[in-house]
Amino acid sequence: MAYDSQCTHGRRRSFRTPGLSNPRPGLEVRRSLLLIAAAILILFVSAPLLAQSPERSGPPSAGTLLQQGSQLFQQGAFGEAVMRWQEAAQAFAQAERPLEQSDALTGLAQAYLALGYSTKAAQSLELALTLVQPTRDRNRLATVMGALGQVYLEAGRMDAASQYLLDALRLAKEAGDAPRSAIILNNLGKLRAAQQQEAQALEAFAESRKLAEAAHRPAAASIATVNSAQTLLRLNRTEEAKTWFDQALPQLRSLPDSHDKAYGLINLALGYAGLRSRRADAGEQLLILAAAVLEDASVVAQGIGDARAASYAFGYRAHLYEQAQRYQEALLLTRLAVAAAQRVQAPESLYRWQWQTGRLLKALGQLDVAIAAYARAAETVQSIRPEMAVGSGGIAVPFRESGGRLFYELADLLLQRAAATSEPKEAQVYLTKAREAVELFKAAELRDYFQDDCVDARQSRTTSLDEVSRKAAVIYPIILPDRTELLVSLPSGLQRFIVPVSNDRLTEEIRAFRHKLEKSTTREYLPHAQQLYTWLIRPFEPSLSQFSINTLVIVPDGALRTIPMAALHDGERFLISKYAVATTPSLTLTDPRPLRRETITAFSAGLTEAVQGFPPLTHVSEELQTIKRLYGGTLLLNREFVVSRMEKELKELPFSMVHIASHGQFESDVKKSFLLTFDDKLTMDRLEQFVGLYRFRDAPLALLVLSACETAAGDDRAALGLAGVAIKAGATSALATLWLISDEASTKLVSEFYRQLQDPSLSKAVALQRAQLKMLNDPVYSHPAYWAAFLLLNNWL
Repeated sequence: MAYDSQCTHGRRRSFRTPGLSNPRPGLEVRRSLLLIAAAILILFVSAPLLAQSPERSGPPSAGTLLQQGSQLFQQGAFGEAVMRWQEAAQAFAQAERPLEQSDALTGLAQAYLALGYSTKAAQSLELALTLVQPTRDRNRLATVMGALGQVYLEAGRMDAASQYLLDALRLAKEAGDAPRSAIILNNLGKLRAAQQQEAQALEAFAESRKLAEAAHRPAAASIATVNSAQTLLRLNRTEEAKTWFDQALPQLRSLPDSHDKAYGLINLALGYAGLRSRRADAGEQLLILAAAVLEDASVVAQGIGDARAASYAFGYRAHLYEQAQRYQEALLLTRLAVAAAQRVQAPESLYRWQWQTGRLLKALGQLDVAIAAYARAAETVQSIRPEMAVGSGGIAVPFRESGGRLFYELADLLLQRAAATSEPKEAQVYLTKAREAVELFKAAELRDYFQDDCVDARQSRTTSLDEVSRKAAVIYPIILPDRTELLVSLPSGLQRFIVPVSNDRLTEEIRAFRHKLEKSTTREYLPHAQQLYTWLIRPFEPSLSQFSINTLVIVPDGALRTIPMAALHDGERFLISKYAVATTPSLTLTDPRPLRRETITAFSAGLTEAVQGFPPLTHVSEELQTIKRLYGGTLLLNREFVVSRMEKELKELPFSMVHIASHGQFESDVKKSFLLTFDDKLTMDRLEQFVGLYRFRDAPLALLVLSACETAAGDDRAALGLAGVAIKAGATSALATLWLISDEASTKLVSEFYRQLQDPSLSKAVALQRAQLKMLNDPVYSHPAYWAAFLLLNNWL
């Protein structure tokens, strides 16, 4: 279909409707309200056109296609609505009827938005705006600009959303269009609520409700009423919220059956469910009320043939019963929700109900069947793309929060199943599956961070870490709410170690360690380094002595990405004194061949001067000259290090190593992550464009070195970006820093690393280990603040 695109590895992009995240009523309601607002806006967009289009000149089918699109949208058939509106837009374009074309494009954008394609929605609306602007048609301008504001709100672009919504509101009021003003004000209220400006949000919702009621638009009035109640609930004004919810109920029930009514009832029920969690005194009453409203919604949805809405009505009602421990009733309703979602191929709801099925079966003690249900949910969620991690109302929802719990619950069940079997081979199968479940999550999380559905397709030639080297042990922590499990891959197989430390306690210790580790004048980090060693290394250390292990490959999770494992301490020595240490974001590598030392060609670039407000790195010149002396190649320094020159050099010559000695920052938002050049800031996408060219050559880039990067302490998503930089850029491996250290120390360590790297008998991990040990043994630089920041990422051979 037109809205379905594929990566090079064939992953299907997904749809989007309410409730992607873990079951949290507030977020679910905001997502559901998106669909109702879109549907009502469609009615205002299409109504005047539908009456006249068939009678005007041009393709006789254009008006019919437009009407069919509206009808399909109202039935929840968003994909089919996309196709009809695309055909209508093309037909009007061929007939040179720009205003009608803009109406079709506006409808198309709303369908795209309901499916989760905010970028495509914005593109459709931008084209519609260019068609309408020359006509100065205030009504259409207000409609298109209001829709653009809504799209940017859902995409989290608050400033753009505010500008478009305010301009649209001005135009609608000038045109005396009260219904349209009501819809725009509702979205403006959602924007203010997302900005935590609750007072302004309540004012906007109140005005929206007043205008809608005056214009006899009860559906729009009910949306504003529920939004008001949700805002009051977030402010913990529960009595007022209950009053507004109760007012919305008869409004919604009096509406004729429609897509709007079904989702309005669903949202209202979720509002009552959210209220129930804050009103213990009325919990049973609110449960009964929410379940009754959801039953009404399912009747409406089934009556109009909207299977998508029916799946939400059944599924959320089942979730209420799950909370009340009425598991058999909940399971029956959840199966109805699964069937409805399957009928309309809606993975964004299907995975939720498959997941819910797994939870219910687990509660009923049916562990094996529960695992199968969880596995189906995990498979389904793979089709859900990173863009869906932006919640309705522009509220960012990282994939770890929105979908991560599913994978960890599945891993937990598999680990429990492994413990329950007495057969070692069977236990190995379950341990491997548990690790694979977390791997699925990590791949999705990487796609979410880089906002690139195909980022993990870079790993086109992969080999399991378990198969790469018998001198390396692969450490795979799985951090669960109540414990931490360490899966250690050794030549003898996979071994499991259970550490009785919770996610919260482990994270607390990690945060303290990272914070104190950067203080080069104290040893306050040491108790934390020793505690983490006790939890994360000591349990399996006796097993390492049975084999000739010289390298530990860590596959870190969550907060563990923010610390260097090399600086953990056993009470006498740092971990790096015993083993080389490497880090990789997943169990697979790109092209896991050792670096061919005899054919290294280097591209190196850096800044010694202060540029763009960043301080000078005065010792970088020495660092780059060392690389030039050892490996030759191309060197760009200061004014030579500009983006255009870098692009030219990388396109023309087949370098095997790229070294950038310049300020770099990794942020939670990948769009804010960059490497500094003399004239610009190189984003991760641009770095991929330059370095990624090597993926299409016989020899890919073997090593990318970023010697002056930093990530914020405690920022797990920023650390994820650093961990995935090699994969994103298409490099086999990377060497980068977690925090910015003195450029003198960095120069000494990096220079020694390159000298050690000339020895073909050493892996990159051992070369780094020797460089770090040289710093450790120097009294001036013995503190880990100077040497521990460097991480070797991905291929360590």
